[in-house]
Amino acid sequence: MAGIIIKNATIINEGEMFTGSVRIENSLIKEIYRDALPPDADNCEIIDVTGKWLLPGVIDDQVHFRDPGLTHKGDIYTESRAAVAGGVTSFMDMPNTIPQTTTIPDLEAKLQRASEVSFANYSFFFGGTNDNMEAIRQLDRSRVPGLKLFLGSSTGNMLVDRKEALEKIFGESGMLIAIHAEKEEIIKRNIAYYTEKYGPDLDITFHSKIRSEEACYASSAEAVELAHQLNTRLHILHLSTARELSLLDNKLPVADKQITGEVCVHHLWFTDEDYPLYGNRIKWNPAIKALSDREALRRAVRDNTIDIVATDHAPHLLSEKEGSCLKATSGGPLIQHSLQAMLDMASQGIFTYEKVVEKMCHLPADLFRIDRRGYIRPGYYADLVLVDPTAPLTVQQDNILYKCGWSPFENYTFPHSIWKTFVNGQEVYSEGRITEDVRGMEVRYL
Repeated sequence: MAGIIIKNATIINEGEMFTGSVRIENSLIKEIYRDALPPDADNCEIIDVTGKWLLPGVIDDQVHFRDPGLTHKGDIYTESRAAVAGGVTSFMDMPNTIPQTTTIPDLEAKLQRASEVSFANYSFFFGGTNDNMEAIRQLDRSRVPGLKLFLGSSTGNMLVDRKEALEKIFGESGMLIAIHAEKEEIIKRNIAYYTEKYGPDLDITFHSKIRSEEACYASSAEAVELAHQLNTRLHILHLSTARELSLLDNKLPVADKQITGEVCVHHLWFTDEDYPLYGNRIKWNPAIKALSDREALRRAVRDNTIDIVATDHAPHLLSEKEGSCLKATSGGPLIQHSLQAMLDMASQGIFTYEKVVEKMCHLPADLFRIDRRGYIRPGYYADLVLVDPTAPLTVQQDNILYKCGWSPFENYTFPHSIWKTFVNGQEVYSEGRITEDVRGMEVRYL
């Protein structure tokens, strides 16, 4: 066989939706056809996908796959299976594992582990701390998407709270810096206020009051000011408030922006009015906030103030999500259903389908300067997802692939389903089945 031809697809790519076919040879896209297939098409395996949508594979720039050290919640094997079942073909994993990814040997260990077990393409942020600048200087910049800094509470010593350490990292790293921005002093002040007034057993409705708009904006604003002072590329993760959007602009293409922003699916889907129904299942840091914040975030996706959409996929056991809002763990599993959720919002007219592809596929590749991924283009890796727009899917226990075994979308019916996923030209997922011997590649950065 000379390759694979995906025939008669409705291709959604680079702002267009058109009928065409895509030829794959080895791991790459060889050609895109808008008209008749070439004479030598008989030498290829032909998959007729009439009625299906063909998209570039989703690139998720923020996941917590829990490997190593927290693998009772999830691991690279289980969560990458869930990823490809959801059309996510590349991921960037965060450094707050055990041990933390703050040394080069620990980074190399995660890369090695992923090469052995990951179904999707993989890469790992390096964690900045108050005292690991020497390791940052030694990084191979083509192998990491950037540095991750926690400017709010975090595990171990990953809270970067010394001014001199922040200035050194911002000024000397020469890398994109991605931040979790919540101001610790404001959070502590809010906890003291609400526990004194209402007692220690605060329910989930207090979470957005404790991790407030003020806590998010103050931290983000300080980071943006420092980035401007020291000419640093800054990426603000999981934006959750309307106020923070004033720190961004929509006048430049993403490749030229110094300050960029990400929003997660849960902040586009839920509001604080959903806390009574879902409880701690929708407890995230930063918190789900008001309807007005959600609507502002949706507008910011549409007008390109926000650059990319991701998940902050962070599985926990349901037993770890129990208790008061001060005790229940923050985070939840999302990567298997993120694309479906965004396509659902598009079907409601909130976004266009082309905008979903732009924010989940194209712009992550552009923002992080990824080598040959994120687009359906000749010469690019054949990371592709086929969506069936006529096959609704109800999220249930028997089709959830997360190791933690639950989803905030349980019992919800999405109007679209993921039909097939290709990673580097190999069919890794098809109609509910995973091809167990497919492995992803390490993502490289230009």
